[in-house]
Amino acid sequence: MTPDLPAWPYPRWVAHRGAGKLAPENTLAAFRVGASHGFRMFECDVKLSSDGVPFLMHDATLQRTTNARAKLGAGNSAVGGDHPWGVLSQLDAGSWHSRAFAGEPLPTLDNIAAFCIRNGYFLNIEIKPTPGTERHTGEVVAREAARLWAGQAVPPLLTSFEPDALRGALDSAPGLPRGLLLDTLWSGWLETALTLDCKAIVCNHALWDRSSVTQAHSAGFRTLSYTVNDEWAAQRLMDLGTDGIITDRVDLFSPV
Repeated sequence: MTPDLPAWPYPRWVAHRGAGKLAPENTLAAFRVGASHGFRMFECDVKLSSDGVPFLMHDATLQRTTNARAKLGAGNSAVGGDHPWGVLSQLDAGSWHSRAFAGEPLPTLDNIAAFCIRNGYFLNIEIKPTPGTERHTGEVVAREAARLWAGQAVPPLLTSFEPDALRGALDSAPGLPRGLLLDTLWSGWLETALTLDCKAIVCNHALWDRSSVTQAHSAGFRTLSYTVNDEWAAQRLMDLGTDGIITDRVDLFSPV
C-alpha cells in the first residue's frame, strides 16, 4: 500500500465475476465457489432489465450465458435489457457452464448484496449499461447500491468503462466510491477520473508501468488491474505497488 494515499478498505485480491471460470459467471453459485477458495472480494457486472431491476450479466445479449434462445424463441430480442425481470428470472444461467450448475438463475443486485453483507464480503460492481442507457443505468445502480449497503462500514466500489455511467452514479449516490475502467490509456483519462471524483483507476494489467502507476498515485487514485491470471503478471503488479488484482484464477492465487 502507498502510505500517503487515503485509506483503502478493500482487499488486494478480487475474484472476477464471482469465481472466474470455475462456475457460471455472475451467479450466486460463482460467488460461493470464489468464497470457498478464500476470496473476500468479488467483481460482477450489473445492468438493468427493461422494468429497471439491476441484475448480473456481462454481455449485452443473453445467448452466451443463458438458455434464452430456447426459452424465448428466435423471434424475440436477444438483448438482456429489452426484457422485464419476470422473464429474465426464469432463464437458466448455469447449464452453459456445466451440468453441475444446471438451473442456476440470474441473480439480482439485491441477491448479491444480501450474500455479501451477510458474510462480510466486499464487492466491485461494474456498471454494464445496455448501449444507449449509460447515464440512467449508472443512476439506478448507484441508487440501489446506496440503499442496499446503507449503514454498512464499507460500500461497494462502482466502476465502469463508460464515463456517462459514472456521472450518473456520481449524481445519484455521490458517497459511493467510483473507479474508471480503462482498456487503453486514452487522451484525458486522468482528467476524466478527476472530474468524476473517482477513487480508483482500473486498467488492463498490461497498461500499468512505473510511469502510469506514479501518475495515478500522485493524483490520489488507487490502482487496480484486470484480468490477471498468471503468477508473473501478478508479481509484476505487486512490484509496481498497485493496489488491487482482479483474477479468474481463484484456484491459483491465495488471497490471504
